[in-house]
Amino acid sequence: MRKQGLVLTITIFFAFNLIGCDQQKDSKESKLALMKTTQPAPIDIDTKTNKESLSEEVKQTVLNNQTIYDVAVIEGKKQILVAYKVRHFYRFKMKKVEKDLKKQLEAKFPGKKFIVSSDYKIFLESVRLKEAVKDQTISNEEANKRFKEIIKLTEELT
Repeated sequence: MRKQGLVLTITIFFAFNLIGCDQQKDSKESKLALMKTTQPAPIDIDTKTNKESLSEEVKQTVLNNQTIYDVAVIEGKKQILVAYKVRHFYRFKMKKVEKDLKKQLEAKFPGKKFIVSSDYKIFLESVRLKEAVKDQTISNEEANKRFKEIIKLTEELT
């Protein structure tokens, strides 16, 4: 009787693990995005290219902040999404870091609207979107739609 219960428990455990596995086919970069520094290149959704000018400058500005160690920058038509990871020591001050970073970016780049987030899910979705655009697996319309979904997700999380 005990043996049957143990077998049933193990079977249920493996079934839930198989069901719970992520069905998306992520690249190596997005799989490791939450565990280590990836430094994804900034991207412009409209032109589907890495922008050397504004997006790269935004990325360097964010990385100059000693509290941040990894950043993903995605530039849309009207908004620039900045998803970043905070160093462990500064995790207790995340709201202040976010507020200061947004203020710093808006001062350095007047006229631009920034959405900043330290949420890991936003960072991961940004990396996935960047990869899909880079690999040309989604159209420009789909990329804009996913960008808007990520922005909506940041608003829901705050």
